[in-house]
Amino acid sequence: QVQLEESGGGLVQAGGSLRLSCAASGRTLNLYGMGWFRQSPGTERDFVAAISWPGSSTYYGDSVKGRFTISRDDARKTTYLQMNGLKPEDTAVYYCAAPTGRLGGSTWRSAYEYGYWGQGTQVTVSS
Repeated sequence: QVQLEESGGGLVQAGGSLRLSCAASGRTLNLYGMGWFRQSPGTERDFVAAISWPGSSTYYGDSVKGRFTISRDDARKTTYLQMNGLKPEDTAVYYCAAPTGRLGGSTWRSAYEYGYWGQGTQVTVSS
């Protein structure tokens, strides 16, 4: 089993920045990468970003390209999501997730490919 714990959410003004962290514990040797998703009330869970390992291929949702950056620290078993230029429409609960197998291409964007999820952290962007 793999446990994931997010942190770093909060309230920020439009144009501001936040950095989310996702710490992995448990059977982390079985990890193939990490993804971030977000969900607002009444909407589906949307793909935000993902990073693979080994290697560091990155993938981004269209709405966050150029503003968000995903990275990882292997020693700390932690994945980060640096969010710059935040907009009110970025307001959501952000979840980190780990796939249960190797993914490629567009499969990184599908929440169904992820078997491990954190509890979520709220990000609120005021206008």
